[in-house]
Amino acid sequence: MTSAPTLVRWLAELDRSDAPQVGDKHAALGEMAAALGEQGVRVPAGFATTAAAYERFVAANGIDEAMETQLAALAAGTRPIHRVGKAIRRLFLQGEFPPEVAATILDAYHELGQHFDTEEADVAIRASATGTDLPEASFAGQQETFLNVRGDADVLDACRACYASSFTDRAISYRIAHGIDHLRMALSVGVMKMVRSDLAGAGVMFSIDPETGFEDAVVINAAWGLGETVVRGSVNPDEYMVFKPLLENPELRPIIEARVGEKQQQLIYAEGGTSTTALKDTSQVERRARVLDDDEVLQLARWAVAVERHFGCPMHLEWAKDGESGEVYFVAARPESVQSQRSTDTLSSYALEMRGEVLVSGQAIGEAITHGQVQVIESVNDIDRFIDGRILVTGMTDPDWMPILQRAAGVITDHGGRTCHAAVISRELGIPTIVGSNDATRVLRDGQEVTLSCAEGDHGFVYAGSLPFRATTTKIADVPRTRTQVMLIIASPTAALRWWRLPCHGIGLARMEFMISDLIQVHPMALLHFDDLRDEEAKRRIADLTHGYDDKPEFFVDRLARGIGKMAASQYPQPVIVRTSDFKTNEYAALIGGREFEPHEENPMLGFRGASRYDAEGYRAAFALECRAIRRVREELGFDNVVVMIPFCRTVDEADRVLALMADEGLERGKNGLEVQVMAEVPSNVLLVDRFTERFDGFSIGSNDLTQLILGIDRDSARLADMFDERDEAVKRAVRLLIQGAHAAGRSVGICGQAPSDYPEFAEFLVAEGIDAIALNPDSILGVLPKIAAAEAVAKAGRKVSPAGVRYRQVLSCH
Repeated sequence: MTSAPTLVRWLAELDRSDAPQVGDKHAALGEMAAALGEQGVRVPAGFATTAAAYERFVAANGIDEAMETQLAALAAGTRPIHRVGKAIRRLFLQGEFPPEVAATILDAYHELGQHFDTEEADVAIRASATGTDLPEASFAGQQETFLNVRGDADVLDACRACYASSFTDRAISYRIAHGIDHLRMALSVGVMKMVRSDLAGAGVMFSIDPETGFEDAVVINAAWGLGETVVRGSVNPDEYMVFKPLLENPELRPIIEARVGEKQQQLIYAEGGTSTTALKDTSQVERRARVLDDDEVLQLARWAVAVERHFGCPMHLEWAKDGESGEVYFVAARPESVQSQRSTDTLSSYALEMRGEVLVSGQAIGEAITHGQVQVIESVNDIDRFIDGRILVTGMTDPDWMPILQRAAGVITDHGGRTCHAAVISRELGIPTIVGSNDATRVLRDGQEVTLSCAEGDHGFVYAGSLPFRATTTKIADVPRTRTQVMLIIASPTAALRWWRLPCHGIGLARMEFMISDLIQVHPMALLHFDDLRDEEAKRRIADLTHGYDDKPEFFVDRLARGIGKMAASQYPQPVIVRTSDFKTNEYAALIGGREFEPHEENPMLGFRGASRYDAEGYRAAFALECRAIRRVREELGFDNVVVMIPFCRTVDEADRVLALMADEGLERGKNGLEVQVMAEVPSNVLLVDRFTERFDGFSIGSNDLTQLILGIDRDSARLADMFDERDEAVKRAVRLLIQGAHAAGRSVGICGQAPSDYPEFAEFLVAEGIDAIALNPDSILGVLPKIAAAEAVAKAGRKVSPAGVRYRQVLSCH
């Protein structure tokens, strides 16, 4: 005689082998609690109903035959999905739990309450489908979640509603899309003690960058209140990113992004009435404040790494912080289902061939580009009017939007972050999406032709009109390997992670001035002298940007350090060469507050720029901020792969002064492995190469400026554009002399720019002369590598190489 099947299992007793009974999500939570508790990982106390309980409910209410009839009609096309779903849900909602099932659930609920000294524990009730949470089918949000449920009747009602939610239109269509048999599925209901995140915050976390597949990042989204606002994308949350490989060192704090979202609303416990939760507008203080401090971010990231290591795959986790105890819990866990399944054999890239007027922007989901007509639909009740192939524009999506998402060419939402429902499902479906645009539903109109681009970093743009673009796919195995180091030129930290899969050897040029204009926007001297600013409008804008920073200069250091850190993380441990600021006076003046600190120059290109600024009275304190940011990146975040490069250094004396200033700020060349490079873009760098080799670890050929100064041609002159040519013999002779002089002293030399790409004969010349590195824009790497390989083949017999012992980290390329 066989024993009666178990109807309820306590989470603390579960492991992965129990997934057929309680579903992958509940089994994962139980295993996490048991296996990772010693590492601090917490899971709320609770229990899960089993597949046997679901099957008894279905059998006792005669649902199986009626359900089979409805689904057969759907398959035959004689009944539409919304009628089939509604009919099956009614069967569940009108059903009654068999007495033994109801008694078992309530006995467990009462026991849970006794553990917390209460008769009616407040619980969260979540569903997990058994046998369906496959790596390729995440089922994110396919069943309902009920929060702050109390009392016997409400617990049973919520369990019944969970069963019914397995036959919403979105869940039915999702199973059809993934080839899952509706009738072989069962549902487990998890009943867990509520984490009082309504008094604190909650959110979603990935142990992999869900956007780029970058495996060394943990991405955390956070908002005030219960976590459903983040899951469903009804708010623009905070976003934190942590670099995993450096987490094991407790002295380091490798947080490479800490972006504060608007968090317009929060979900809290309802008081009175029939609803258990209610949405409440957040205060201005809450909107501008971080939900998590650095210590909490690092702790969550360490737990994510522990969970990933235990399960052996990247994970998608939901977390909640209890406002009463201050403790953080995991409330849901499943394998990440998109990036971890992505092929690593090929590289795909998209690029616009022209740009137009930007209509709206937000966070990019995916890396593709599409164009087409817009369709604005603000309510899920109106999705029947959606026209296949259009770009959906809406405030937010939840799982009810699933049928329409499968038919859209792209998606644009007003609200949401990178871990919201629209983002998760769009990645899985391969649809380019922009979330958190704030005003897309107001700005865009039905039928409007637009181009949706997610190929420009983590910021996505909607352009007016249908713009041309190109898409390329390359097999990594087909990309030749070269002796010449091929490196990247990166301007924006937001784009750096997009290119981590490229077969290159680090970043040859990270332009600091682009980071300043993008991440900071403010002239550093305006931050240092904020109280004395005369421009009231600039003062107001600076105050708004730096909210939360009592020390205005700290805003500059913090933002710059995290931006550099993000670039350094993308290529770690390979070198990332950061060029200190090289704005011209007119460019610096364009920063907020900049006009009060910049002189007017007739020819800024040859004026107060590069190294000459760093020891000048009007900029010395600002250069110290740059040094503080670099030192923080290397010593606090832990990225010792960062190399410093000094631009436009005209004289040896100037070099000595800059190196002394850096040493005063704790950046002493050679200390803690710090390397300092110099750009070779002024003829004096070539003529005095033996003197510069005594002061710097490597050279970069800034080909545009060097050509300009050797030929006496303004690089921006349209009239003389035909004469501006890096292949001119005078320029080539200077390059040859520099390489020879640098190599004689054991220093490396690199170059960057379009010339090696545009002119194969110039690439051959560089390779023949023994150039150590060529840095290129990311979208040209795959096209130029074969040209460099061909040039190496031509020059193989007489190829000049660097002296033995020069490490690749000394290689530098820049523009």
